[in-house]
Amino acid sequence: MPEGHTLHRLALAHDALFAGEGVRVSSPQGRFAPEAKRLDGRVFERADSWGKHLWHRYEGGAIVHVHLGLYGAFTDFEVSDGAPPPVGQVRMRIVGPRGGTDLRGPTACELVTEEEVDGVLARLGPDPLRPDSDPDDAWRRIARSRRPVGALLMDQAVMAGVGNVYRAEVLFRAGIDPHREGRDLARTDFDGIWADLVALMPIGVERGRMHVVRPEHDHGAPSYAEDRPRTYVYRRTGDPCRVCGTPVRSEVMEARNLYWCPTCQS
Repeated sequence: MPEGHTLHRLALAHDALFAGEGVRVSSPQGRFAPEAKRLDGRVFERADSWGKHLWHRYEGGAIVHVHLGLYGAFTDFEVSDGAPPPVGQVRMRIVGPRGGTDLRGPTACELVTEEEVDGVLARLGPDPLRPDSDPDDAWRRIARSRRPVGALLMDQAVMAGVGNVYRAEVLFRAGIDPHREGRDLARTDFDGIWADLVALMPIGVERGRMHVVRPEHDHGAPSYAEDRPRTYVYRRTGDPCRVCGTPVRSEVMEARNLYWCPTCQS
């Protein structure tokens, strides 16, 4: 599932493509057709995001809520020679003077009210990518919880936008055992995690890739995939830790794969 930096990056890209322009909206797949008809021809005002949620805002107060889930993705295309025919199950297509994009496979693509947006936001924790987020909201939930911090960081009601990669990597960088109960986490440790996310996630927005390995450790074994930068522990089960050489361990924690170094994070 895309992590929060991906949604912030999409919001910036969609602003660049469509903001201030009247756009054509359609649903080649048909599942968003009535809503697309209501939006077609309206001015796209702006896009914004919180955590893993994206909103498109149109003139007249119309708002589209998108959650990509596990399989959703936007694909951009040029329109200099006209929009190309849709390929596959395109839930929503947006075409403006500067380009177009197709949305396929989202968990949610729905027309919502401002009150419904507020309802979603009320269920989300602070987003490290948003300067208006209050980390104290996350700290209060963590400090009173018996759940392991490795699970709490993945809970979108605690902290929005953090996924499996950032969870594994910031805990490694902080030297914190992911099994430690939230109530046993020191405030200084939490502040360090938050500050690290605030520093790392904008790099993901800018580059479209999560860069989490410090320069002095960015060598040796390649990444888990050819098109990804190196990680410390994520998807490196059994490989030597880049810092101490101990084999990286993994297990399932609350239905998600967890990775950590038992020495560096003891």
